[in-house]
Amino acid sequence: MSIKIYHNPRCSKSRQTLQLLQDNSVQPTVVEYLKDAPNKQELESVLTLLGLAPRDLMRKGEAVYKELNLADDSLSTEQLISAMLENPILIERPIVLANGKAAIGRPPESVLDIL
Repeated sequence: MSIKIYHNPRCSKSRQTLQLLQDNSVQPTVVEYLKDAPNKQELESVLTLLGLAPRDLMRKGEAVYKELNLADDSLSTEQLISAMLENPILIERPIVLANGKAAIGRPPESVLDIL
């Protein structure tokens, strides 16, 4: 079983989610997405698996969200995805992919449902 976690080691929820996986004998592929951002196809796949629109996967409290005026309802899906690709700090974390499914580790236990 291939399991991947989009991880930010500076984020407590991300660290807790990774630890929870490891405590359940799961050794995921760890992608530090701030260093190794997903490409457009990967991000679109994650959005589809989560059943979310791009803005729903964005960290709205980040300064760049406000700087780029991403709350503007006139922005297209493509524009929002481009903003996330150019500024991966905007992507909510952690995201775990397993068994053709995805879950956001908020709370960390929510990822156990897809294992």
